[in-house]
Amino acid sequence: MTDRAVEDLLRTVAPQVLGLLVRRHGQFDRCEDAVQEALLAAATQWPEQGVPDNPRAWLLTVATRRLTDEWRSERARREREVAVAIREPAYAAVAPPADAEPPAEDDTLTLLFLCCHPALARSAQVALTLRAVGGLTTAQIARAHLVPEATMSQRIRRAKQRVEAAGATFAMPSAAERDERLRSVLQVLYLIFNEGYTASSGPDLHRAELTSEAIRLTRILHRLLPDDGEVTGLLALMLLTDAHRAARTGPDGELVPLAEQDRGRWDRAAIEEGIALVTAALTWSPPGPYQVQAAIAAVHAEAPSAERTDWRQILALYRLLARLAPNPMITLNQAVAVAMVDGPRAGLALLAPLDADERTAGHHRLAAVRAHLLELAGEPVAAREAYRAAARATTSRPEQRYLELRAARLAAPPTQTTKEQS
Repeated sequence: MTDRAVEDLLRTVAPQVLGLLVRRHGQFDRCEDAVQEALLAAATQWPEQGVPDNPRAWLLTVATRRLTDEWRSERARREREVAVAIREPAYAAVAPPADAEPPAEDDTLTLLFLCCHPALARSAQVALTLRAVGGLTTAQIARAHLVPEATMSQRIRRAKQRVEAAGATFAMPSAAERDERLRSVLQVLYLIFNEGYTASSGPDLHRAELTSEAIRLTRILHRLLPDDGEVTGLLALMLLTDAHRAARTGPDGELVPLAEQDRGRWDRAAIEEGIALVTAALTWSPPGPYQVQAAIAAVHAEAPSAERTDWRQILALYRLLARLAPNPMITLNQAVAVAMVDGPRAGLALLAPLDADERTAGHHRLAAVRAHLLELAGEPVAAREAYRAAARATTSRPEQRYLELRAARLAAPPTQTTKEQS
C-alpha cells in the first residue's frame, strides 16, 4: 500500500477510534493526544511492515495503551484512576488484542457534534473539526489558516479544554438540540469548504486540502444521515461548486470568472453526482438553504454556455432562498441575477441597502459586484473606482490581481478608429 493510501486510510479510521476512546474513557483532550500518537506510529510502521488486517483495532490498541501508560505514570492522578476503576468494569481500561473486532457503531457523527459544541467560537469549531474528525495535523491546519503552528496548537488546545470545562459528554444531543447543533455542523463544514475554494488571504486562490477534506467529511455525514435533505443539499452544493476548480484559474494562477471559464474543463462526474443528489432531495425533503443553493449551482452547471444560462430560474431560486435564509450575501448574489434579468440598474438598486449593513459595508464582494454592475450599466469611471475599492479591501492576492486588472482595463483610453480602418 502506498504512503498516500495509508494516509487516506488513517484519516478515515482516526475519528472512529477517537470516538470509541472518548465514549469509553471521557477526557477528550487526552484521548485525542493518544490517537495522534497512534497515528504517528502507524504512519511510521505501516508503510514498512504492512497494514494490519484490522487497522481500526490496531489504532485502538495502541492509543489505549498510550492512555494506560500515561495514567500509570502520573501519581498525582491516582485518585481519579481509582474513581474511574470503581465506576467502570476492570476490563474497560485494558487494551483489546490487536486482532479483536472493535464495536461496530461509528461514533464519527457524535464526534462532529462534540467538535461543534456551542461553547466554542466558530473558528475553534473549524480547527477542532479538522484535527479530531478530519485527521489533519496541527501543522497542516496552521498552514491552511496561514498562522504559526504554535498559534494553532494553542487554539486547538484551548478548544479541547473549553469542551471539557463545559461539561460536554460524548453523546448525541437531545432531539430538541439536535437540529440546532446539526446546523452548526453544516456551517462548519461549509466554512471549511469555502476557505479552501476561495482562500480568504494569501497567494493562492485554492487550498485543495480544505475543499477535499470538507467534501470527504460531508460524505461521511451524508452516509450517517442519508435522510436529511440539508445534508444531501450541502454535499451536492460542494460537488457542483468544486467541479469548476480546474477552470477557475489561468496558466499563471490568475482568477477566471464563471462567465469566462472553459466549461470543457469542468468535472462532469462531480456535476452529474451533484445534480442527482439535489434533484432527489428536492423530491422528498422540504427545500432548505443548502438545497436551494445547490439547485442554483445545478442551473449554472447545466448551461452549455454563459450566454444560455437560465437567469430567470436562478432569480426565482434566489428569491426563495432570500425567504428561507435572509442574508446580505444572498442579497448580493441575488442582485447579479436581477441585473441579468431586469437590467443592471435594477441590480444596483438592490445593492443600496447593503451599504448600511455592518456585515457587508466595506466588504470587497459588495464593491466588486457593484463595479461589475456599473460596468454593465455603462459607467466606466464609477466602475473603475469600485473595482479599485474592492482590490484594496480583499486579502486574497489572486482576487486582488483580477480586480486591479479590471480597473486598469477601464482606465485605458478607448481605441481610436482611423479613417483607414473605417
